[in-house]
Amino acid sequence: MLLALVIIGAINWGLIGLFQFDLVATLFGGQGATLSRVVYTLVGIGGLFCLGMLFAPLEDDDRDDTIRAGRVNYGTEFGEETNFSEDDKDKRD
Repeated sequence: MLLALVIIGAINWGLIGLFQFDLVATLFGGQGATLSRVVYTLVGIGGLFCLGMLFAPLEDDDRDDTIRAGRVNYGTEFGEETNFSEDDKDKRD
């Protein structure tokens, strides 16, 4: 939801900058309309929360074996490792 609000705000500011066209004002009855002001306020709050996320510390990826940010851990906890020690070499021959 928060990301959608920030995207709406970015698209609206892009339209204002390129074409001097305020989509939110057009859809909701002008810049002074109550619904437009609510949308502007929600977009602003969403931007403030995203600003906080920008400076948040990154999480430690070694915490568990889940998929994070497109990185996949292909390790398995059920597989057995082959022992290639010298003592075991005679058994294999």
